[in-house]
Amino acid sequence: MWHELVLNGVGGTSIAEAKATLSYAEVLAWVAYRDKHGSLNPVRRQELAAAIIALQVNRGAGGKAELIDFMPHAEQPGASLEQAMSEWS
Repeated sequence: MWHELVLNGVGGTSIAEAKATLSYAEVLAWVAYRDKHGSLNPVRRQELAAAIIALQVNRGAGGKAELIDFMPHAEQPGASLEQAMSEWS
């Protein structure tokens, strides 16, 4: 979390500076914001917006894609061991 805050200009130019600058309440507020609205990274937020549009186009054309299919930098949900083994065979 500290890395993301500093990389997006919150609290200072280093993690040490951000830890010294931000109060505990401010950090909790940023954590709550991130949990509610997602990453602070503007490129990730732009990727999500583009993925939502692509999903709407896909679904409008009768496709069955999921939102994650249009987000190459997002974490893919893990498959179960049984699913992975059945696909591998």
